[in-house]
Amino acid sequence: MTEVTGRVDFKVGDDMYQTWYKIVGDLVSGAHPLVVLHGGPGVSHEYMTPLAEIHNKCNIPVIFYDQIGIGKSVFEGIAEKPKEFWTVDLFMDELENLLVHLGVQNGFALLGHSWGAMLGAHYASHRHPVGLKHLVLTGAAPSMALWEKSTAQLLNALPADVREKIAKHEKEGTTDSPEYQEMIGIFYDKHVCKAPWPKVMETSFGAMMQNPTVYHTMIGPSEFTITGTLKSWSCLDQIHTITAPTLLTNGVLDEAQDVCWAQFSQRHMPFLEEEDQARYFQVVADFLTYP
Repeated sequence: MTEVTGRVDFKVGDDMYQTWYKIVGDLVSGAHPLVVLHGGPGVSHEYMTPLAEIHNKCNIPVIFYDQIGIGKSVFEGIAEKPKEFWTVDLFMDELENLLVHLGVQNGFALLGHSWGAMLGAHYASHRHPVGLKHLVLTGAAPSMALWEKSTAQLLNALPADVREKIAKHEKEGTTDSPEYQEMIGIFYDKHVCKAPWPKVMETSFGAMMQNPTVYHTMIGPSEFTITGTLKSWSCLDQIHTITAPTLLTNGVLDEAQDVCWAQFSQRHMPFLEEEDQARYFQVVADFLTYP
């Protein structure tokens, strides 16, 4: 299996950054590549790497990349940027820049997870890229209001003492405390990915913990308390304009409940959980190769 990594310059105003990417497979194979949009925002790409199985199944090249502000991309000085810097347009511009650099803008598929699926839906519904052949949206919502509604339902189903401790620390601004992290861990274990986490998951979330600028600025302290720049995000008014064939998936216990999409797997990471992996990979592969 061929793997190529590199970086592409990404200019924002007067500043120059670099987007790191990895290609699994051969872009000249004739198959439209699958571009993977990781979540967060600000959770690096590693947890998505099991999706290389799509290449193994149907010889489709798979492109991973670290979005601006996280992982192996180069973003010196970005922590000092004002919150207005962090827009959905910034990430769409970065995606388009990468597609053009790799020469795949005229024929590609997108698979987004969580925030990455929101980005994918926004890109498809607002910029209508002519080269987008297939769109896969996993574990997301078409608006942040629906995401908050979904996670609030799950939070309210947790034991009262867990809810109270979470609320206490968020009110007091002590979300970096061990107790808060322990309570969040209970939520994550049930609705995001069961423990013990795969190493790639630990790597991605470890990167976010070391460099939380993007997540804290755009989301806030947690998955269910949205105070950042994405608070009012929605593409509900435009989502009907998506013309590419689109596959929507979520899980029975996913943070993105049925109020967001239709059920598919168990939790939020079907490409990481053993009981869901085989079915997820097969469904995605069948979708991407359907005439």
